[in-house]
Amino acid sequence: MGRKKNEPDWTVSTTLIILFVSLVLCALIYAFVSAVLTSPVSDSESLAFAEDKGGCCKGIEMLEFWGAVVRKGSDFKFNNSEGCCNACKSMCTGNGPCLCDTWVFCGNRHSCGSRFGECWLKKQKDSLAPEQQETGEAGWTSGLIFGKGEGIIGLETEYGTLRVKLFPECAPHSVAHILELLSLYRCGGCQFYRAESRSGSWDSQVNHLKNAAFGPPFALIQGTLEVEGTIFKKIPHEYCPPFRRGSVAWVGSGPEFFISLANHREWKKQYPVFGSVLPEDLHIAERISTLPTIFDVWNNINVAVLEKPVPLMLRKIKKSGEDFNTKADSA
Repeated sequence: MGRKKNEPDWTVSTTLIILFVSLVLCALIYAFVSAVLTSPVSDSESLAFAEDKGGCCKGIEMLEFWGAVVRKGSDFKFNNSEGCCNACKSMCTGNGPCLCDTWVFCGNRHSCGSRFGECWLKKQKDSLAPEQQETGEAGWTSGLIFGKGEGIIGLETEYGTLRVKLFPECAPHSVAHILELLSLYRCGGCQFYRAESRSGSWDSQVNHLKNAAFGPPFALIQGTLEVEGTIFKKIPHEYCPPFRRGSVAWVGSGPEFFISLANHREWKKQYPVFGSVLPEDLHIAERISTLPTIFDVWNNINVAVLEKPVPLMLRKIKKSGEDFNTKADSA
């Protein structure tokens, strides 16, 4: 496209100078971006990411958590739910158990009246089975806080148990669904049915290789968390942390979900991440990704479907240090 007629004429020397400066700037920018995109992510960094929820502070409206009161809301008020959430988080630091794992905020001026702004901080007997009631009115908003080593559930398979750290502050509706599944006697229908390894598109640090295809294969294992005989409620789109190896996310609004086996920066915020597999358990996901598959086409995309789906069960993990995989590894 040519220059506009009212733009001034440039001399040859001026043009060469501008071209030289542009080339230098492009080289510097390319070097910086390359360094960022190819920087390796170690297992320890992945675990740190699993404990860092990106500063989110989200809750669920029209829901009131019960539990032992740590701080009365009658004399403890905020202008918004984020302030109440952060007050609870401030009591959940260090390596010990959280003094507060539940916050309840009254944020609707009409419904709350004189109680508007009240922030109740509470402690659950079991943070994976919080006492609660649906209020049915836009008054109370509640949220959970999981400290270090807490809020971990297990996806139990015949190949071992994948321990997943949940992110309730970023994905409260997603975590609520997972906790509801935990309360069921069984998870009939829950399974992994798709498995695709990293192939040659990612390096040893699980970063995508330059000029390599993004898929297929897509470096993931995919399944469903829908229980047979129940009606699944679509999960609203929630905050999306960056995709790392081990990220657990919904496909759309669920109940299909997947576990990423590589760093998928190209996905950005396309899928809602609600948890992360602990690094020491990712070898189980890798093992599932190598099981026999058959090829299929979904919406013009080539996929690898497991010849034999892998059933899974959800279970509570009381401590992150519990090891359920020793027996599976030795089998």
